[in-house]
Amino acid sequence: MRYVPTFCLREGMMLGNNLWGERGELILAKDTILTEDYIERIAKLNYNGVYVEDDLSKDIQIINIINDGVRAETVKCVKEVFITSEKKGPIKKQTFNHMQKQIESIVDEILQNSNIVINMVDLKVFDDYTYFHSVNVAVLSIVLGTALGLRREQLCDLGLGAMLHDIGKVFVKKDILCKEGMLSEEESNEMQNHSTLGYDYIKKVSNISMSARIGILDHHEKFCGGGYPNNLKEEQISLYGRIISIADVYDAMTSDRPYRKAIIPSEVIEYIMGSSHTLFDPDLVDIFIRKIAPYPIGTTVELSNRLTGIIIQNYEDFSMRPTVRIFKKDGEDIPPYEINLSDRNYLNITITGVL
Repeated sequence: MRYVPTFCLREGMMLGNNLWGERGELILAKDTILTEDYIERIAKLNYNGVYVEDDLSKDIQIINIINDGVRAETVKCVKEVFITSEKKGPIKKQTFNHMQKQIESIVDEILQNSNIVINMVDLKVFDDYTYFHSVNVAVLSIVLGTALGLRREQLCDLGLGAMLHDIGKVFVKKDILCKEGMLSEEESNEMQNHSTLGYDYIKKVSNISMSARIGILDHHEKFCGGGYPNNLKEEQISLYGRIISIADVYDAMTSDRPYRKAIIPSEVIEYIMGSSHTLFDPDLVDIFIRKIAPYPIGTTVELSNRLTGIIIQNYEDFSMRPTVRIFKKDGEDIPPYEINLSDRNYLNITITGVL
């Protein structure tokens, strides 16, 4: 299977994955043959692209780090918590218990797949960004925590804090959250208060652990100092806060926002690497770039020698040098063959673009 941008979808293509709607409902099932109506529906839901199955990519297996059903149910649960919080209503105990159960399911799935490089091409519904983002930040944080060797109990705590890291934004004015231009000083101060508001709110309405709450409070601190709300630096910042900050930035930058289009994973990885020691804990950055694929499997790329191919395998030790299945040269179809960019014979070839 391979990833195809929505504007490149054509009638007759076969859907490679299930597509989910705003309420966690199944919109289109895997193996559906796309029609013009289906493609229009995908575009209206603001999907940037979908996975398709074809002869060129039928043997390419993309392992989802968590089950589609678990993800959809978790998004629905997060949405319920956020909407209830926004209305300043009491969050039912069973709702929090359900969220904790979902976190446990995610932790168990990640522990079962702890040795793979994660392919985070997430198919988000744009209008439900906040809820999908919350789940993705939890998944990425748990992946990082797993690589650090945290215990299952700690991973569940970390995941819960990560999933609720932006809960304080429900108390920030919507026109500030969605503003496309620069925020005024007053607006910026209100926005920056969301981590404190979230920490205080969760402390009041739930009994989640102190470490999870501190992760919510600390996720906008900067490794070299100058972050908010407490201008902490280095080891003064909680481990959970340092982990969540990387996961938060990665998923936010690779997502469409009202004021910009999504940035491709490889460019975001470059940004995170460049912000090591300043914004982010360098030890955690080193782990992150080994576990999260800059070029996810199924992505179509252009190479510096005018070849076009599909990523078919990634490597922890050579994250920027995947194996590529070549199928075009100078835009013309050619018989497919594979090259491993980490092989010394191909070190002069680089990836120059993502299609």
